[in-house]
Order: sequence, then structure tokens, then C-alpha cells
Amino acid sequence: MHVGYASIFQASAERSDHEVYRDELRLADLAEPLGFESVWGVEHHFTDYTMCPDVLQFLTYMAGRTTKVQLGSMVVVLPWHDPIRVAEQVSMLDNLSGGRMILGMGRGLGQVEFGGFRVPMDESRERFVEAAEMILAGLEDGYVKYEGTHFSQPHRELRPAPFKSFKGRTYAAAVSPESSRIMAQLGVGILIIPQKPWDSMMAELGTYQELYREINEAEAPPTVSAGWVFCDEDADRAKEMATRYIGGYYHTVLEHYQLSGDHFAGTKGYEYYGKMSQALNKYGEQSGVDFFVDLQIYGTPEQCLEKIMDVRSMVGNDTFVAVCSYADMPTDEAERNLRLFSDTVRPKLQATK
Repeated sequence: MHVGYASIFQASAERSDHEVYRDELRLADLAEPLGFESVWGVEHHFTDYTMCPDVLQFLTYMAGRTTKVQLGSMVVVLPWHDPIRVAEQVSMLDNLSGGRMILGMGRGLGQVEFGGFRVPMDESRERFVEAAEMILAGLEDGYVKYEGTHFSQPHRELRPAPFKSFKGRTYAAAVSPESSRIMAQLGVGILIIPQKPWDSMMAELGTYQELYREINEAEAPPTVSAGWVFCDEDADRAKEMATRYIGGYYHTVLEHYQLSGDHFAGTKGYEYYGKMSQALNKYGEQSGVDFFVDLQIYGTPEQCLEKIMDVRSMVGNDTFVAVCSYADMPTDEAERNLRLFSDTVRPKLQATK
């Protein structure tokens, strides 16, 4: 199994934004020497949820500081960007890094972010599809030309030209059931961010795989799965710290995305999240936090390994991406977490066929 490390740059009440960046970049620098095979970043804007407004800029920085690791976006949120610029930036990063880019794409969920970029949320699915079609075709053909409802692009060459196909190394975050057909039609893999019951995820993944075979006359690529990790030699401490820090992280998810709000129900393309909001309001936010924590990877090294392998048995991922620093976790605790996971769990995952 391929094992990656993700930096999310979550703000801290104890440190300035600059100090968070200093500490998170130091941890990211450890990924390659510790044996991780990829470094991943996220894209978010305007709040202290995560402070990486340009994931491709972060990955370009990491490309210059590394020699072997692949560089994954988790994800570039396409409706917030001009697609031709994304295609150029991805091609440039791939050229700079010698072909190490893994392209992850998404359509976004944060109302505050859509509002900040002056993009209507109810257009996000259409914008995502058009942008993805334009970008993927451009990266294969070396030029961009597109005529859609939201994007009209005259023929332009991409320079530096793409030199290596992105087929097999492009993924999209898919949470709602309606996304299955879209991702199959685009011919991209699925990036799983655990946040729903595994049986639901497996059912939707099965639908996607069936559609992928039907549309592309080939098997869908293996999934990529991420997970929030807290690894400790003491099982009780691992559970206590996971409750504190992974739970603390999910509280920021609820706040950033306003998941208890009623705006999803009236927004086209976000009906699934409207149902999620209803459930949170019915059962309480803490039940949502507890549920999210239980989906993640915490415990002793043996327990973490077992949980990751359980996930693999359900969703068939050939890549696991570990998030080891989040919420208000002290940097020394995050580094201890990262190093213990790397020393004890990573090698066993990488030895798994």
C-alpha cells in the first residue's frame, strides 16, 4: 500500500498563523526522510478551519524541498478557479517535479468560501463538471478549448506542455450519491474522506465502479483513503487524545461548513448535506463529533494498522493518507504521533500487497 502524509495548516489559539506555518512545514519536511511516499495538501479559505488557500503553491514549495515523494492535492476546488489557470499550474508543477503530481479535485461545500469568491453554490456541480472536463482534456491534449454554460474558452496551448498522462493519477472527492455517475463519466478515481457510515460508502462506491465499467469499459482505479491519525503506545491515552483532538477538529468542520444550518436544503446539488444537517439537529452535534472520531484511525500501532486494513477491506484503497497534526495539538505531540505512526504502522502498510 502507498502511504502518504497530509498537511492541513489548521489555525491554533496558542500560535500565530506564521507559527502554525513554521511548525507544519517542519513536519511536512519530515515526510520524505521518514519514508512516506507522498505529501498532500488541502484548499480552504477565509476561516481558521485550515489555512492553505493555494494547495498547488504549497505542493510546488514541497516539490523543491523533496526529490522522490509524489505531490497530491486533497483537493483543488474547481468552482473557485479559472480552469485554464488550474491546467497551467498543474502542468507547470508536474514539469517542475518530474511528473510527481497527483491531481485531486472537488466542488466545495463552504458557504463562506463560495460567498467570498462570489460564486453561487447552486452552480457548483455544473461548474465542477465543466471545469474538470476542460482541465482533464487539456492535460491530455496539451491545449484547452471548451464551450459550456459557465466556461467559454478559446483554443490556447498549455506551456509548459504536459509531458505525461494524468490518467490513473487523477481523483475526485465524492461524498453525495449523485457524484458517482459524474466521476465515472469523467474517468477519475475516488478520494475518500471518511465522514459517513462505511456501509453507505461501500454501496455508493459499488455504484460508481459499476458505472465506471459501463462507461469506460475498464475497471475503476483503486480508491485513495485519508484518515485522521492518533497513534500511541497506550490505548487509553490514544482514545483520550483522539477524543480531544480529532473531536476538536470536527467541531471546526461543523463551524466552517455551518453543517447545522438550513441553507443546504434550499441549495441545488446539496440535498445530501441538507439531510446531514437534519440528522445533526435531531441527534445533536456531539453525536456527529463522536461518529466522526470513530471513523478515524486511533489507538496503539497494532490497533491503527488493524483499522486501516479494515478500511481497505471495505473500499479497496491502495493508498492511505495520514493526517497527524490538527486542532490545537501541540507540535511536539504531532511530531511524536507522526514518528510513531511512521516507525510502526507505515512499513507494515507498505509491505501489504
